[in-house]
Amino acid sequence: MVATASRKTVSKHQARHGVQHHSVRWDKKMSNNCAAALLVYTMMQIFFVLGFIETRGMSIAPYFGLVVLVAVIIPFCRNFEKRWSEMGNSGLSEQSLAAKFRADQVVLWILALGLPLLFAALIKIFAQMV
Repeated sequence: MVATASRKTVSKHQARHGVQHHSVRWDKKMSNNCAAALLVYTMMQIFFVLGFIETRGMSIAPYFGLVVLVAVIIPFCRNFEKRWSEMGNSGLSEQSLAAKFRADQVVLWILALGLPLLFAALIKIFAQMV
């Protein structure tokens, strides 16, 4: 609450004196997108992909597979975060950064939403072959 009040005070001060603060924390935005994408990806793996894995009895294999599938996307998320932590010092304009951010954001979400569907399809194909 104190932080919110102090931000409002700073914003009012900047508005009165014609100071505009447009600096977007692109690294923070990408980090938040990575966290959300990882959460959605994991939930899709748990509720969607595990439904396609048929096991007999008490098998730990699907859960081990889940850990492996989640571990697959973590390096991609880390690369996006690393790229954007370095991108802030690149000297690019806000418009250029916004365009690059949107492109990376689209790729990240395509991976997060598409990989579970791809894994489910591969499991279904493998099950029909066996």
